[in-house]
Amino acid sequence: MPRLGILISGGGSNMVALLRACQAGEIAAEPVLVLSNRPEAPGLAKAEAAGIATASVDHTAHAGDRGGFSRAIDAALTRAEVDLVACAGFMRILSDEMVTRWAGRMVNIHPSLLPAFKGLDTHARALEAGCAWHGCTVHEVSAELDSGRILGQAAVPVRPGDSPASLAARVLEMEHRLYPQVLAAFAADPAGARATPIALIHPACNAG
Repeated sequence: MPRLGILISGGGSNMVALLRACQAGEIAAEPVLVLSNRPEAPGLAKAEAAGIATASVDHTAHAGDRGGFSRAIDAALTRAEVDLVACAGFMRILSDEMVTRWAGRMVNIHPSLLPAFKGLDTHARALEAGCAWHGCTVHEVSAELDSGRILGQAAVPVRPGDSPASLAARVLEMEHRLYPQVLAAFAADPAGARATPIALIHPACNAG
């Protein structure tokens, strides 16, 4: 069973969804470390309450040194003997060297239907573009931002009168469904997960 490390930056709601799925036996992985780039991140306390070891690598202590920041994270993952890394709301860009080292073993969730809206402010950008659909994507981490192989996507309808906040809340609901399913498939059979991406649709679209 792979040893799972989870990277977070904030409240860790996706991390909690992954931990619950692991503890329920839905993901065949053992969570061994939750690490944040912000020592004050509320998600660290949630991980500790779940009995998971935590660590932090403060990015402000590595200002202008992405390589040093990434090496410190890599060292923490290595000390914990992590096999598989899930980025769950981790808001820092890692060095190409680290991404290469973890190639095929690091996944991320992004709040858009990639390749649309890479980067930040995805919900506002989807509304500005007049999209009828928005959503989230789980993908392998690659050196190019938000461009790795897609492992799963969940689609959410954009409703009249949506704000970035209301759309974000609906997308987050689907993130909590999609990420555990994709990570379960990837932990069990990476090649199979790559060959057959998971697709979900918001349950409101099935009403009636």
